[in-house]
Amino acid sequence: MDPTNVANPDYYHRVVDCQWACPAHTNVPEYIRLIAQGRYTDAYLLNRQSNVFPGILGRTCDRPCEPACRRGRVDGKPVAICRLKRVAADHRGEVKHLLPTAPLQKNGKKVACIGAGPASLTVANDLMPLGYEVTIFEKLPRAGGLMRINIPAFRLPEQVLDEEIAYIVDMGVDVRYDTPVDSLKALLESGEYDAVFVGSGAPKGKELDIPGRRDTDQIFIGIEWLESIHFGHVDSVGARVLIIGVGNTAMDCCRSAKRLGATDVKVIARKTRKYFKASPWELEDAEEEHVEIVENLQPVRFIVENGKLTAMEFEKFKSTETPTGLKQDVIGREIIPCDTVVLAIGQDNAFPFIERNIGIEFGKWDMPVVDRKTFMSTRPGVFFGGDAAFGPLNIIWAVEHGHQAAISIHNYCQGIPVESRPAPGMTLSSTKMGLHEWAYSNDYNPAQRQKMTHVELPLRFQSLSMEVEKGFTAEQTLAEVERCLNCDVETHFHDALCIECDACIDICPVDCLAIAPNGAEPELRTRFRVPADNVDQPLFVSGALKQTQRVMLKDENVCLHCGLCAERCPTYAWDMRKFALQLPYAGGAANGSSLRAEGSGWLKVTPAYGRDQAMSRPAVSRREP
Repeated sequence: MDPTNVANPDYYHRVVDCQWACPAHTNVPEYIRLIAQGRYTDAYLLNRQSNVFPGILGRTCDRPCEPACRRGRVDGKPVAICRLKRVAADHRGEVKHLLPTAPLQKNGKKVACIGAGPASLTVANDLMPLGYEVTIFEKLPRAGGLMRINIPAFRLPEQVLDEEIAYIVDMGVDVRYDTPVDSLKALLESGEYDAVFVGSGAPKGKELDIPGRRDTDQIFIGIEWLESIHFGHVDSVGARVLIIGVGNTAMDCCRSAKRLGATDVKVIARKTRKYFKASPWELEDAEEEHVEIVENLQPVRFIVENGKLTAMEFEKFKSTETPTGLKQDVIGREIIPCDTVVLAIGQDNAFPFIERNIGIEFGKWDMPVVDRKTFMSTRPGVFFGGDAAFGPLNIIWAVEHGHQAAISIHNYCQGIPVESRPAPGMTLSSTKMGLHEWAYSNDYNPAQRQKMTHVELPLRFQSLSMEVEKGFTAEQTLAEVERCLNCDVETHFHDALCIECDACIDICPVDCLAIAPNGAEPELRTRFRVPADNVDQPLFVSGALKQTQRVMLKDENVCLHCGLCAERCPTYAWDMRKFALQLPYAGGAANGSSLRAEGSGWLKVTPAYGRDQAMSRPAVSRREP
């Protein structure tokens, strides 16, 4: 194998599994260290640089980072990354004066955004500091899109939404509430805007057209029902409620039903739990509230007697796992009594405002054809993002779409090819402070993942707006931050200094190092004491070592970033260097700073010590070899 190119930012970025898995590539280890030091404001600002909505996402994110977390390979439970994000948001100081501001002198370019959801708000967040005039057309009376109307307040308090949306809108964004766009053609032909971004979401719930569907008024579409609850149009529900579907929307529906007075709530799933789309923690919270989840049932008909819904009939399956997937055989029928049914079987995009003769091509499922790199449609100057681009996804995906679309919009308005993307960069800095001292906490902490505390069951049903999760205590935060393995502190190897003494190999607690003759990758993966069989993780290969021309090998998959190899090395061939990915945003390439400066698209971060020093941990840890 050729020597690993560690100068390519993607190599070390891939080693930081959580950051790599995050669609917005948030610098997770760094903000956890900032939280550990009690620097909540700094941690919040670092989060906001990439994910824009730390308080919102600290409560609602789908957490793609956590299944990737290296800690899960050690003791089976990832670091509670999402909940630590909330810690930073809940304990931050005043940040408004530290955020980017829009210059008084505009650049002469105007951008229209359709929909005030997370994608459009991110576009505005990135373009306003560059001098753009951004107008958002929103059909509802308040901004936030599905974040506001489809996520219940007991999961996402309105105050959190209002604060983080205001940070963007208060830059001077012209948000036109109660103003739906009825014709994209008319908007384009007005000539008022240099570019248009469509972030209208996936606002149409899927139907279930089976017998009895139109014979009663007690069958609702999930996302429409949640919207009606939000605006106070629905304040009660039948005693026996069936939720059809088992995604996150279904979990919000079943828990909302309990708060509206339902005493018997069942969630109906066609398949077994392994195939549920809902996040595991959403399922746990629903079951804690005594929601019953019933598997292996498929709706057949609604049973309506004299205009009153009384039950549903289902086909019942026997499910068997096979090498090709789940095999389901019908074994009979089952009737379940109910008073109300909520359909939460998915969402579709709806574009009634987009004429089909304006140069925007539509493809499969009547979705616009959108370039996955530039987010531009087949009509130059019209961009899509969030659920409107590729179908329903999580908020963090909408945010990343907004960042990438903002780069393209800026390029388009400035006459730069939209395909021209600023390259990411990186910095590496040694964390060595002494023979056995490092500028990070490198001891392995055996603490188990902390369990979120909740409001007591009887209390949480008294109000639709009572937040159920209380957040981590100071003690829980202290324990959880120590579980992070600091995967961004990389084992950086300098082959010219290696004397092949094998000291690093002897001391490595997980046997992730080896020295061997070079060869093909499959062969090299067998050279370790424990074969490096996870091919999804990179294999580090050094240049030829000067003593024997062998190469140093490292299995990045199992490394704990403990630094023992660097402590033991007598020639300092190994060093623990902190990697920071420099992400490009609209208006400039990545530079040596990981923080965007005020007024120019780069966020300024200043220390914020003293918020709660009881939660801090030492920045330096001593570890004996």
